[in-house]
Amino acid sequence: MPKLVDVSHQITDGMTTFPGLPEPSVEESTSAPGTAGHSGGRVTMAGTTGTYVEMPAHRYRDGADLADLDLERVAALPGTVVDATGTRQIGPEAFSGLDLRGRAVLVRTGWDRHWRTDSYGGFDHPHLTEAAAKVLVESGAVLVGIDSVGVDDTSPATEGARPALAALLAAGIPVVSHLCLLDQVPADGFTFHAVPAKVRGMSAFPVRAFAVAD
Repeated sequence: MPKLVDVSHQITDGMTTFPGLPEPSVEESTSAPGTAGHSGGRVTMAGTTGTYVEMPAHRYRDGADLADLDLERVAALPGTVVDATGTRQIGPEAFSGLDLRGRAVLVRTGWDRHWRTDSYGGFDHPHLTEAAAKVLVESGAVLVGIDSVGVDDTSPATEGARPALAALLAAGIPVVSHLCLLDQVPADGFTFHAVPAKVRGMSAFPVRAFAVAD
């Protein structure tokens, strides 16, 4: 029987995804007008909350947004987990010799162990180099995910530059950040799913990301 592994973080009221991002507000409601006995609620949050996918429109004015997203780019993808634990700057060598064409490439750093702590948002989090991102594009990866803050260095010295994200999104490759529990997913032999809501005008949105292993 297939094994399902949930690799997305829970979203809770007031949580911090990354310092500086708006905190989500989750309001529970016992009923809505005309729906007595039904439970409803309201969530107010940034698209970059919890485990989320970023689309080309997040970086490029004319890029595809969530409503343009083909399910083939985020669902039922053959997956590969690349172990990069213990490495802060993940270079092209991490992907050397791997056949990544048509695959969701999930980079395991182990940084998710710091989730919801001050250490998680620190500037020493693992990330891809621009050269590594270009190798992923050239290798034919169709989605890239990471269990860290994101695919780029966020330290002040970078002055907000996001070269790895820019390279991936320019190639139309969706990027999933803040994954977790990738140590429970095999290196291969699984399919990956990370489907967001189909919202026109949004370029990033939370996903329920999971792997289905044989």
